[in-house]
Amino acid sequence: MGILLTAEAGTAAGGGIVMVVYLVLIFGFLYFFMIRPQKKEQKKMAAMLSTLEVGDCVLTSSGFYGIIIDITDDTVIVEFGNNKNCRIPMQKSAIAQVEKSDAE
Repeated sequence: MGILLTAEAGTAAGGGIVMVVYLVLIFGFLYFFMIRPQKKEQKKMAAMLSTLEVGDCVLTSSGFYGIIIDITDDTVIVEFGNNKNCRIPMQKSAIAQVEKSDAE
């Protein structure tokens, strides 16, 4: 009877090691295929927003193209269309894409 209990205890310990290996593999998979690419994208977006200048053409997250008129810490004023009276303040985070002005 003692031999059976020892064998069962050894099997349970081996199963625990396998479970730990599986958990490490799952977390490694999640890190390399989900968390790491998301952080790269956030760094890329922050770099894009930090290089904004007056006169840049931008695409907003809602799909509108406009030209930056003024920049403050966390907001920008964007002019839309040919009508010079259509100027809208919005957050920098609403900018999805930037095209640098041709003056450079």
